[in-house]
Amino acid sequence: MDLEKHLLRRVGEAIGRFRMIRDGDRVAVALSGGKDSLTLLELLVRLQARAPVRFSVCAFTVEQGKFLRPLAPLAEWLHSRGVPWTCYRDAASFQLLEDQPDHGCDLCSRYRRRAVYEVARGLGANVIAFGHTADDFCEALVRNAMFTGRLSALPAVTWSRDREFRLVRPLVFVTEELTRRFAESLGAPLIPCGCNQKTGAVREAIRGLFAQLQQQHPYVKETMLAAMGRLEPARLLDLRFLNLDGEPAPETGEPLVSIVTES
Repeated sequence: MDLEKHLLRRVGEAIGRFRMIRDGDRVAVALSGGKDSLTLLELLVRLQARAPVRFSVCAFTVEQGKFLRPLAPLAEWLHSRGVPWTCYRDAASFQLLEDQPDHGCDLCSRYRRRAVYEVARGLGANVIAFGHTADDFCEALVRNAMFTGRLSALPAVTWSRDREFRLVRPLVFVTEELTRRFAESLGAPLIPCGCNQKTGAVREAIRGLFAQLQQQHPYVKETMLAAMGRLEPARLLDLRFLNLDGEPAPETGEPLVSIVTES
């Protein structure tokens, strides 16, 4: 399999299907320092030259005081690629770290979201791209179903509350195994964050479950993605969608994404 070609096709499929990027957009990629967001940035840069719509790409990183290595190697690599990059030091997050060193992920995420919007606004971006992969979508679906009582995952496309920004996840059809291989091929510097080492018991258990399933069912994540795009609410328990009066049910559509069998 030609890895670059495969990834470009998958990302292009996601962008086209969900209208993630449109003519004239300025896309700001949220770089976390990990393999997924770096892969996303590189693929969007390569898609610029061949996409049927015009768009520009920039990148930014929110520094909250939790990176385990200096960001200088990342800055140098991005400069060599000609990618505009902004490092935003969020003073409020540093203060939070000092005042409440044991604060939870929810509070940190809330601070980061505010900072993301602030820096994207300063960059003149109307689209913010995140590096969530197919793994994240599948894990979120299982986690929400098993521990929150909701059938939901991550949105491929959504909007900020005031509709100032379109928030997109173009790696929805790409697994982490592929982003790892692609990031290695780039030789890009990875900057780990301390938060990534605190995955929690639930997330570890779900990842372990997928690892076991994939030994015998290697395409289980692709199948789950297809299921997310082929909802049959009449076979669930939500009364808002149940056909209690025997009216003809609407026909189901095609799967969201075909099952990948490339090796």
